[in-house]
Amino acid sequence: MKHVCVAITARPSYSRVRSALTAMQADPGIRLSVVCSGSALLDRYGRVVDNIRADGFDVVEELYTFVEGGELVNMAATTANTISGTAQTLTRLKPDYVVSIADRYETIGTAIAASYCGFPLVHVQGGEVTGNIDERVRHAVTKLSDLHMVANEEAARRVRQLGEHPDTIHVTGCPSLDIVDDAMAGPLSEVQQAVDTQGVGAHVDLSEPFIVLLQHPETDSHGASYERMCITLHALDSIGLPVLVFWPNVDAGSDATSKAIRVVRENGLMTRARYNKNLDGRIFLRLLKEACCLLGNSSVGVRECSLMGVPVVNIGDRQIGRARGANVRDTVWDQEVIATAVREQITHGRYPADYLYGDGGAGARIARILSAGPVLTSKRFQDA
Repeated sequence: MKHVCVAITARPSYSRVRSALTAMQADPGIRLSVVCSGSALLDRYGRVVDNIRADGFDVVEELYTFVEGGELVNMAATTANTISGTAQTLTRLKPDYVVSIADRYETIGTAIAASYCGFPLVHVQGGEVTGNIDERVRHAVTKLSDLHMVANEEAARRVRQLGEHPDTIHVTGCPSLDIVDDAMAGPLSEVQQAVDTQGVGAHVDLSEPFIVLLQHPETDSHGASYERMCITLHALDSIGLPVLVFWPNVDAGSDATSKAIRVVRENGLMTRARYNKNLDGRIFLRLLKEACCLLGNSSVGVRECSLMGVPVVNIGDRQIGRARGANVRDTVWDQEVIATAVREQITHGRYPADYLYGDGGAGARIARILSAGPVLTSKRFQDA
């Protein structure tokens, strides 16, 4: 039996690996443990660790690594804390594999800790191109990793370009898409209840047209975060539809982004908006399925929404270079441009499903690979 330790450091990390956790927990060849750190433990970001435990997974350690503050230095300090805390935890747990997810700064902290402590590293969602520092982090984690679970052939090609052996690269699809079918089967009344009880602000009737806003700061230009969120909120206010606003993640600029939300509210705008910290992954996807449009710069717009056919308006450079389906329309930071793009997407309506990031079976594939394959203990650069 292989001991697999999965590190979850933030709200989106759990949704991206949840189906793989379920498959690993059901596999008799795997003993699963979960380590949580970073914003996954913070109440103001929805304290996702409680959701993980409620779903029946064994969280063996909570590492309070997050350094408060919306500046770049706080991201670096959080990374340092993640390295230290994770290294000590892994030394105690002695897993056969450590799983790290995507491209966040806490992700590279996990990767460094596992690598220097001699524990083979599995990277989920490598080989993708994005904006900001995230892309650098993603490729750096790839170079520290022993096994690569990528979303598509394009990502696999990039991982090979980075000198990784083809035998270590597995095209599994993106695990975050695995719960889409399950989410769509849920009743809308369950989503309505979650939004009503967990959020604040105006009541939004989900049987009527509404927009979802999920906008994060861009770390390469975090000083503009306040202005950019104000631009987005004024654009939405001019449209006049109800809006469900979700708070940003913990990157540099998040405090300024959150301040813009509060200031706009206090100035009497966005009177038809409701504000939520977090929703269960399945409920959130069911919510998106009902939305007229998703606005912002979250990767959920180019991943899950491509499969669901949800119209998306993506602003700025955070997702630049990432493969996307026909459902995504890209815009710049301009109030009129954003408002026009949202109106056009609402008029267009649903798009055909796009399987660019997988077919819904990624979690089971990841579990099978880890359960059946040998534990890798060394790697060398593979010339193309």
